[in-house]
Amino acid sequence: LFNHLLQHLSTSSEAGREEALVGNVNKLMVTPTGYTGVSRKSHLVFDACFESGNLGRVDCISEFEFDLFIRPDTCNPRFRVWFNFTVENVQETQRVIFNIVNFSKTKSLYRDGMSPVVKSTSRPKWQRLPAKNVYYYRCPDHRRNYVMSFAFCFDREDDVYQFAYCYPYTYTRLQHYLDSLERRNLDYLQREQLGLSVVSECVCVCACMHIRVCLCRCVSSLPHHTVFNRIPESPQPRSSSPLLHLFMLSV
Repeated sequence: LFNHLLQHLSTSSEAGREEALVGNVNKLMVTPTGYTGVSRKSHLVFDACFESGNLGRVDCISEFEFDLFIRPDTCNPRFRVWFNFTVENVQETQRVIFNIVNFSKTKSLYRDGMSPVVKSTSRPKWQRLPAKNVYYYRCPDHRRNYVMSFAFCFDREDDVYQFAYCYPYTYTRLQHYLDSLERRNLDYLQREQLGLSVVSECVCVCACMHIRVCLCRCVSSLPHHTVFNRIPESPQPRSSSPLLHLFMLSV
């Protein structure tokens, strides 16, 4: 009974700490437990205070392993999926394991071979991590939440590395793209404000009308074709956003 009570208290305490994740880490240097000396290379500095960033807490398990806690979706603490953060102050050839420990999804493409993306200041193009270095599993140490762990080796000390759930697509990028379309004064494109988000950002609707290209052969016999696609305007981008960007380019 005593052990069961201790386990319950530990679980409740961790749950409370997760609910308290109200902001992103900001240039947070993480040192091993009990370390009191001066900071040095290999003491990783985490940051997520930028658009589409998400990392609420970092626990140092050892010099080589870190538990990372992501913040929940806006107004819905049940959903925790997106992560996007940077790491710097690394040591050349330093190997680490990052554990994203509080995923809310039971089904994920990470179980089927998908892997996070990474880039650095000297290699600004996003690349996927090797699938063999990524693991997705239930973890008894974290209330049997799904955990995604990935191994990585830093190879350049002066680089800042950025890791994300998938290719980020920010609200600012979307607005710049829609602005560029408006400047072209296209006869068939109409952009209007549909409403405001919970943080008072504009939610737009774009109508592509009278396009001569058939968008969907299966409804070609109908007098009018209406294709409705939504680009999520959220602090946590979705993998569908770049695809819808390409769709807009095609029409």
